[in-house]
Amino acid sequence: MKLTTLWLFAALLTAQQTSPDPLLRWMDRIAQQQLQQRENEIAGVHTVADAERRKQWVRQTFLSLLGGLPDYNGPLNPRITGRIEAGNYTIEKVIFESLPGFYVTANVYRPSSPLNQAGRYPGVLLQAGHTQEGKPEGQRLAANLALKGFVVLAFDPVGQGEREQTYDRRIGGALAGWSVPEHIQAGAQSILIGESVARYFIWDARRALDYLASRPEVDAARLGAVGCSGGGALTTFIGALDPRLKAVAPACFINSYRLLFAGPDPDSEMSPPRLLASGLDMADYVELSAPTPWLILATEGDYFTPAGARLVYEEARRWFGLYGAEDKLRFFVGKGPHGTPLETREAIYEWMIRWLKDGRGDFHEQPVTLYANHDLLVTASGNVENERGSRKLNELILDEFRAQRRPGTTQELLAELRRLQIPSDGGPPDVKLSDGRVSFESEPGVEIGGRLYLPNVSGRRPAVLVVADKTSSYWIPTTASLAERIAKTGRVVLELEPRDSPGEGERPYVGNWLTNARADQIGRNLPAMRAHDILRGIDLLAARADVDPTSIRAVARGVKGIWLLLAAAVDPRIGKIWLDRTPYSLRAALENSMNTALFDAAIPGFVLHWDLDDVTKAVGDGRVLWTDPANWMGRPVPLGPPFQYRYILGDTTDLHDEQDNAYIKELIR
Repeated sequence: MKLTTLWLFAALLTAQQTSPDPLLRWMDRIAQQQLQQRENEIAGVHTVADAERRKQWVRQTFLSLLGGLPDYNGPLNPRITGRIEAGNYTIEKVIFESLPGFYVTANVYRPSSPLNQAGRYPGVLLQAGHTQEGKPEGQRLAANLALKGFVVLAFDPVGQGEREQTYDRRIGGALAGWSVPEHIQAGAQSILIGESVARYFIWDARRALDYLASRPEVDAARLGAVGCSGGGALTTFIGALDPRLKAVAPACFINSYRLLFAGPDPDSEMSPPRLLASGLDMADYVELSAPTPWLILATEGDYFTPAGARLVYEEARRWFGLYGAEDKLRFFVGKGPHGTPLETREAIYEWMIRWLKDGRGDFHEQPVTLYANHDLLVTASGNVENERGSRKLNELILDEFRAQRRPGTTQELLAELRRLQIPSDGGPPDVKLSDGRVSFESEPGVEIGGRLYLPNVSGRRPAVLVVADKTSSYWIPTTASLAERIAKTGRVVLELEPRDSPGEGERPYVGNWLTNARADQIGRNLPAMRAHDILRGIDLLAARADVDPTSIRAVARGVKGIWLLLAAAVDPRIGKIWLDRTPYSLRAALENSMNTALFDAAIPGFVLHWDLDDVTKAVGDGRVLWTDPANWMGRPVPLGPPFQYRYILGDTTDLHDEQDNAYIKELIR
């Protein structure tokens, strides 16, 4: 066994043993099996012909995971809105449309001197990481490249800089807080229609490259791309897909999911769904464009670890060797934490000079003026929303939904829920019981738990499953309080905690997105798995000697009500369900640029065929009690029958208790 393999096995074993999250360990084992299968296939690549066949398959697979790229060849309609003369280089403020009404704001850094006798300058596309300001992030690097004879285009990614999607002029910033929540919210919307939000980020980069190549001072035959972190991800994707690029340098992103899956798995636009289940890892991005020169950059203290980056480099080095191009792949580790320290930036300068300027030039960095963020603004208001016909990302996703929508039947819906493995086999789980707490395996290797509330009466009793929810307010009691109240009516009550249930402490507006994203990458769906967990709780109740299996009800609130709705649609043992403050529609989640906890309800492509009213229909007439239906910001909305509503009168807790008691009676009758 090779030393690299031994080291990798030891690292994986240590990571799995020390991870505090049992569900993550379980998913990681699936991920490692998928990655091992991929490695077995890579081991069969021995010739350039083998490599070219795999590259064709990888490209098709990756584009399929994205949902393809937009089919649009319209004009960019670029405008220069201002200039900064900075001595030996000039910064131009540019705005263009990557899609009609979808504006991209950018700064172009170019040498101030006229073109030399050698002809046009090489161009470099610079992608920003997750700084809220966007394009100013890399200005030191951009200015130095301009001084070295390059034209550099730095643009704002969606959700950053002048392209904040939840921008509110009253606060002069994003209501979602910053870029990552906006990316995650749009990521869940994209998954609903069977796409990855990365397609829009990649499209912006491709159109930015179109603009850069169209400039009169740029040599379109000499183009490169560079970026760090989120910008490193976008550099990686565009480097893999666009053959116009002749030098690629992603920093602080490239990593094998051998280590990354159980680590800081990147956010929505960096992590296409089903990536591992489809047989891909990050090395495929590098290998897809071989033998294009790639500089893989890492830093010693980064959470995208040098060890994970080296795994990609070692595999890709053998691949580049098939083309006789070992010198076109380099691995560099800089000092310090996540980012691009001086030695990393100088490695980038050297790489671009080598491959885009025939090695002619000095790679050492020079001091430059750093401009304030407002100095580099392209728009007068600081946001593209005031541009004529400006559109938001959710509107583009909504357009895709409308174009692809094909309503499905109830029979097709039930078949889809079976495909998602929601139904249980009905067999009783092996239950561990201790001081009222129960635990059992929902599926091999996945243990869930809850609390049993037993009435002080004999004989078989009706039962109620309460999906646990720890969140509460002065007028929303905990589900533990609700379970106790139901138990006092003489019912056996199981307050069940499905796997990795979100609750208190989750980040605002994004919910428990990371576990959902990891599940998607291995080809599983977490909302569906949680619905399956609920049915295993029904199995537990139905098997108990003190429960009447013909009289089982269930209750859930918030987004967890969607899991219960899915479960009830496939299992008639649940006689009736009560959903409280549950979002009323998945389609409605596409209508605004801001949502919360949508990942916890997103099934890939589901909304193209069905919505929650279709699932309610599948459950059956009279089996769903739905109170205070909510929008995707958790606010009750007026919809009329069959929905029911509470009265909210200050802090009259007694009144809410009285209303809850009425709903409990309606549920259990």
